[in-house]
Amino acid sequence: MQTDVVKIGTRGSALAVAQAAEVRARLMAAHGLPEEAFEIVVISTSGDRIQDRPLSQAGGKGLFTKEIEEAMLDGRIDLAVHSSKDMPTVLPDGLEISAFLEREDVRDVFIGRSIAKLEDLPQGAKLGTSSLRRQALVLRLRPDLDVGMFRGNVQTRLRKLEEGVAEGTLLALAGLNRLGMPHIATEVMDPERFPPALGQGAICIESRIGDARIGR
Repeated sequence: MQTDVVKIGTRGSALAVAQAAEVRARLMAAHGLPEEAFEIVVISTSGDRIQDRPLSQAGGKGLFTKEIEEAMLDGRIDLAVHSSKDMPTVLPDGLEISAFLEREDVRDVFIGRSIAKLEDLPQGAKLGTSSLRRQALVLRLRPDLDVGMFRGNVQTRLRKLEEGVAEGTLLALAGLNRLGMPHIATEVMDPERFPPALGQGAICIESRIGDARIGR
């Protein structure tokens, strides 16, 4: 019956949908259920819609989860799939992180438009990233670079790179692996030199506290 379908909430980027599909596949295998027992529900979030300023100026990481969590509290979805590094420190009342998938590669990668390594970029070159952590780490290594905001999903950032908006950018290797695109990385950053974000590479599942149907 349709009422028995488990609804999985996710953002709409290719990476987010791929992560939700991975969770669905694991649930199908674990419970012996067909694909029709699950529905992936794409939800537009404030973090995806705001592209004109850093998220730190608009409300922080919770902007990637707010609308999805509201849908779960309203009963429109049963669980949500997130990148752990996008999760806020405090969750809404009634919700919990109920599971994690095995952690993927935690490292960041540099993707250069014509230069393969971060250290080889010419002085004053433009590097785009929206992450304050990555901005700080880049400027510690290369204070001469022009580091600016670079919002958007993986495909959007790669398009901007091709268009010459910047000479390079940084992304999580885990996301590229899940999209089948690790080959586009021109340099894998040493985590001792370029520490990853907390939770980077880990997919988490958020659900309602006490939901016996989903929690079993």
